[in-house]
Amino acid sequence: MPKKQRKFADDGWAVWIDGDDVSTIYINDWLNPKGKSYVDFAVRIRGVLASKSLNVYVPFLVKNEEIEDVSFLFNDTNILQATFSASCIIEYKKNEYTSEIAYNGKIVDIVHVSVLGYETIVLSEGTIIKIDLEKLRPYLDNDEAYFIWRMPHKSLDEIFAPRKDMNNAMERLKDLITTPIVAEKFGYSIRINESRLLPQEITKIGSFHRQKLKKAVVTLSINESYELNDSGCYRIRRLEENLYKEFLPKGYKSEDVITYQWQQNRETNLRGHFNFYYNVIKNSVSRGSMFLYLVLLTLLGVVGNLISDLISKLIGL
Repeated sequence: MPKKQRKFADDGWAVWIDGDDVSTIYINDWLNPKGKSYVDFAVRIRGVLASKSLNVYVPFLVKNEEIEDVSFLFNDTNILQATFSASCIIEYKKNEYTSEIAYNGKIVDIVHVSVLGYETIVLSEGTIIKIDLEKLRPYLDNDEAYFIWRMPHKSLDEIFAPRKDMNNAMERLKDLITTPIVAEKFGYSIRINESRLLPQEITKIGSFHRQKLKKAVVTLSINESYELNDSGCYRIRRLEENLYKEFLPKGYKSEDVITYQWQQNRETNLRGHFNFYYNVIKNSVSRGSMFLYLVLLTLLGVVGNLISDLISKLIGL
């Protein structure tokens, strides 16, 4: 039987807009088990002209310098098409703070959050990213706006971090000999606006409880050497390498990558809970086992040669 390693993280995120809106949340996780994982976080606000602020709670510490404004990459129409899954027309940098795109019969402002500015507030268990929408209002021509940025996904880095086996020496030796195949199972849950997983600093905010999210979409991009459960998948599609090649996070390889997409809608989830759970599984050969087998084979070869030489000498006598 293979040895199983189980790693799990259950994260609570929160998004609330101080104003009259029905918004959509997009999370694109770039899973990178051998390096840094990233998350692209996007919010599409409908009714942005009547909104005062956008607030996002991230369940780990994130610094200002770790936030990357990827909206500037939308000047590349291939990236724009891949992101919005539609042919788009863009008026790039329409003004100081926004660009404007037309797609699927509607027009939306894309906000360049790094130019507009944002505040990061460190809490006991995470960070709030706050964007002042009143400052943005004079620069908006549409009542729908799209905010997007990229940051390290430290929860994923934590569950993919290698663990040291603390078993005693004899048990470790037994494992290396008897279980050369290691099955690793990584579980991750994203829960948006679920109070029980959020710190008190969030749950006591009145505007948080008045949020009106319409739906949430989570996209996961991972190498095919890992197996991802897709029973609750809304859509599975290939990552368009040619379209995305300039959009990938640093250190991320696009070869043989598949994208999975989940969607939950408030119309079918009246309580407004958006819970996404997935498992990532990989079976691999233990390097320690292979090294031990190589050592044993070498020793057997040496001992065998010695015995052969000894027998030859005895026969010769």
